[in-house]
Amino acid sequence: MRILLAALAGAFAMFVWTAIAHEVTPLGFIGFSKMSNEPAALHAMGSENVGAKPGLYIFPWVDPNDPKMMEKYTALAKTQPTGMLLYRPVGQQLRGDMTPMLIKEFLKQFAQALIAAWIVSMIAAGFVTRVGIVTAIGLSAGIATNVSQWNWYGYPTDYTLAQITIEVISALVAGLAIAAVMNRRTA
Repeated sequence: MRILLAALAGAFAMFVWTAIAHEVTPLGFIGFSKMSNEPAALHAMGSENVGAKPGLYIFPWVDPNDPKMMEKYTALAKTQPTGMLLYRPVGQQLRGDMTPMLIKEFLKQFAQALIAAWIVSMIAAGFVTRVGIVTAIGLSAGIATNVSQWNWYGYPTDYTLAQITIEVISALVAGLAIAAVMNRRTA
């Protein structure tokens, strides 16, 4: 029961921090850029190109099953822009009714906090050590995906560092809440 209470407290702390990070601080928008000719780019994504199919697109496209894929991609990259596009067609906006997304985000954070609370429950350590352990879990999570996206897909460095910062602070506030609920030494 104490693990569940600690996880709820941790998830709530994470949820509040990430809301602040994305809505009050600049961290949520670091690394994003505006297209210089957005109307032309949006028009190019019309029905004859991307159209109604949402998804993650990589360009220039080379069939991954082609044995000369890397060779062809390298040649194309010398003459064309390269990148990835996360695309939603008209009517599938990113924001709008955010309730379903907020619920999913809280459930994700609850799962993270539950794992952290379970790990902390098995450690005979004081408050600061428990907070440190949860923060280290968050650092590991922040590095795991964000550095790979930076390395392999060219995500901007400032975006990558901002996302890792958000994750580490999220884990720190969760660690403070979890350690406060699980205040006595166990193991």
